[in-house]
Amino acid sequence: MSAPSRSTGSARKPERIVVVAGATGVGKTALAVSLCERIGGEIVSADSRQVYRRMEVGTAKPSAEERRRVRHHLIDVVDPDDEFDASVWRRLAEGAIDEIRQAGKVAVVCGGTGLYIRGLVSGLFDGPSADEDLRARLADEERAAPGVLHARLRVVDAEAAVRIHPNDMVRIVRALEVLESTGKPISVWQREHALAERRYEVLALEVALAREELYERINRRSAEMVEGGLVAELAGLHGAGYAPSLKAFAAIGYREAGMCLEGNLAEPELAGAVAQATRQYAKRQLVWIRGQMDAEAVADVATALARVEEFLHAVTPEARD
Repeated sequence: MSAPSRSTGSARKPERIVVVAGATGVGKTALAVSLCERIGGEIVSADSRQVYRRMEVGTAKPSAEERRRVRHHLIDVVDPDDEFDASVWRRLAEGAIDEIRQAGKVAVVCGGTGLYIRGLVSGLFDGPSADEDLRARLADEERAAPGVLHARLRVVDAEAAVRIHPNDMVRIVRALEVLESTGKPISVWQREHALAERRYEVLALEVALAREELYERINRRSAEMVEGGLVAELAGLHGAGYAPSLKAFAAIGYREAGMCLEGNLAEPELAGAVAQATRQYAKRQLVWIRGQMDAEAVADVATALARVEEFLHAVTPEARD
């Protein structure tokens, strides 16, 4: 099946894209691959770890077979020491979606990095430029009293505090920086920004799975990563000249493997530590998806396919007129 026909009028209508979201380990890729095979689609990965080359064991990238079955975009696009953020990903994703559209196919954005998906669907709020003096002062306050910054954020911007994990110091500091610089909470800026005209018309699907089964999958995947050589992979990357302090290595799995290399975590405890951190991350992903996206829960390919076909072939109000 090819993508729906598009008007040739002067005003460009929003491009229709499908987003397959869900917690890590829930089966997003498998469902997205099956969908693409049936609708003539290609996948745009929205995963902040899978963009890195040479990081294979701990990133759960699509298998070689899945990549043969369906073309994937935005996997293995930068090295671990390259600068990469949500704005870079958005620019590359928009280019990939344009390429997919020009080929007459459907773009299926698949991943669990909420900031990437939100930036693509609603745009990114850039805000004021960085204030290094302010950031240094906030860092000093956090060192003196760990947890003080997130506690402050809960008071001055409770909406942002709910979304930002207490350990995510980069986003906590940015939220406080925006408030001090502009006098307006970052959650308000983001909400207002989301009202701007959007480039895409989106059908968002959440891959649903019972929590017990999801956690079992996470436990199993974490053990497989460790057995597959996660520590050796990270040691090899360090040996190749990639600094342990790189942002890429702060990802779950690599962070814990780094603790093993530093002697701060016993290797027999690694799988359990990775699983625990991943389960906590999965909880945050689900909170974000259900709070920030108007996503429809689907449990199987047949249900997802029926909904996608309905979405792609729906007649717009403009067409009826």
